[in-house]
Amino acid sequence: MVKSAYQTVQAARSQDKITTEALIDGLVTDFFECHGDRVDGDDPTIIGGIGRLNGQPITVIGTRKGRNLTENVARHFGSPMPQGYRKVQRLLQQAEKFGRPVLTLINTPGAYPDVASEFHGQGEAIAQCLYQGMQLKVPYISLIFGEGGSGGALALACGDRVYMTVDSIYSVLSPEGYASIMWKDASRVREAAAALALTPQDLKREKVIDDILPEVHTATELSQLTDFLHEQFKILGKLPISTLIDQRQTRFDQY
Repeated sequence: MVKSAYQTVQAARSQDKITTEALIDGLVTDFFECHGDRVDGDDPTIIGGIGRLNGQPITVIGTRKGRNLTENVARHFGSPMPQGYRKVQRLLQQAEKFGRPVLTLINTPGAYPDVASEFHGQGEAIAQCLYQGMQLKVPYISLIFGEGGSGGALALACGDRVYMTVDSIYSVLSPEGYASIMWKDASRVREAAAALALTPQDLKREKVIDDILPEVHTATELSQLTDFLHEQFKILGKLPISTLIDQRQTRFDQY
């Protein structure tokens, strides 16, 4: 059965979604997590470090929601703070220095919008992630596997290849926010979801993403995803860095 746009939104937000930690555990061996932004602190919403993908050293960075209420409060329900985005910047710089490809795993409703985040430079931190990601001199793959909310998701989605899983969304604004702003009526959320064209099918058709991948739950599915990503990194690794950067910029210039 083909899902409606709002049904896809609900599926993207489901508690049954694989967690970022489980994805990393299933895709990467010898994972070593890095903490802190070396400026202001650490944001547990962003998990990142180094590991091996089918034996290949890579840097992996992800946004993560909580598995219970305590974790969700600590991680702002998956919404990173400036410290998190500066940690992303540090890991991107480190990856480039040591020639490691970058994999980002995205499931966030958006950047955390409180006063403290604005005070600590939320907009600038996201902008620097975009700038560094677009100029990154190593292969870069982004995977949206849940919510891809606004600039908070885009900060990690500048990859040479951008993929979405079947039950995921990617949008400038939530359907609830769109309905409230456009029509002053949050009850029109289903209509808003359709208007936003936020499903993987919509975004592939508009060439915002490269392809749609199956959902992953089992060890076999994780193994298949590992092999797929490894093959894509091999393909990207054969291209000149200048070509990768030009292709990234071309993708985003059209919008």
